[in-house]
Amino acid sequence: MLLFGQVLGEGPPIVVLPWLGVDHAVMASACEPALSRQEHWSRLYLDLPGTGKSPLVGTSSDDVLDAVRQTVDATLARGERFALVGCSYGGYLAAGLARRIPDRVIGLLAVCAGVRARLQDRDLSGLSPPTPQQGWLGDVPRELHDFCTHEIGHQTATVANRVARALALGGPSNERYLADLRNRFRLADEDRGGAYPGPATLMAGRKDRVAGYRDQFAALARYPRGTYLAHADAGHFLPFEQPTFFASVTRSWLATCVSAS
Repeated sequence: MLLFGQVLGEGPPIVVLPWLGVDHAVMASACEPALSRQEHWSRLYLDLPGTGKSPLVGTSSDDVLDAVRQTVDATLARGERFALVGCSYGGYLAAGLARRIPDRVIGLLAVCAGVRARLQDRDLSGLSPPTPQQGWLGDVPRELHDFCTHEIGHQTATVANRVARALALGGPSNERYLADLRNRFRLADEDRGGAYPGPATLMAGRKDRVAGYRDQFAALARYPRGTYLAHADAGHFLPFEQPTFFASVTRSWLATCVSAS
């Protein structure tokens, strides 16, 4: 089953996988300010099943990852190598794909990525509490208030409005499918997958109440060429919360991908 994707730019491909429940348009809003400035790279933004224009597949993360791999194989030239970027669940899938086909993956950038799919398995200790700016949600639709309060760590009006505008770009999502997917969230090789030998950067926020930041540091053992960075004032939407930091780290990671390709 092939997923919907949008290709931007020309050059060696970067496959970009979004947060759970949002589509390629939201992910492009987060990543294009950083990725579009890097010459000679194309970007393939995918809608995961249950979001945007992609069809549904089986309700397990292994089914979803199989669909991602089939789409990459069908979209790129035969055997073409590519870089991988993923946020949150997209980062979890990206890490899984890098484990399974390491020779095809030039480099991995996992942002606020899940390391443990099941909530009860995650280490969410040691988080820094947010310090919300007074009235920071004043211009955000009320139905997004709880979401923003939980997902955003750098709680300012500028960030909240930036996230709300990005979410408004997104297409429909199938909430029933996504709820069923959460019941089979864990990839079969979550614990037994081998190391990915290429350049990997793991980016986390110390105010991320969804994925935390300690599991990502522990995961460095899987990445002999891995770099870990945790921003003190970012939550689960780090690219929107700290765009300058995100762009700088992304540029550095792509430089290592160039040398690896």
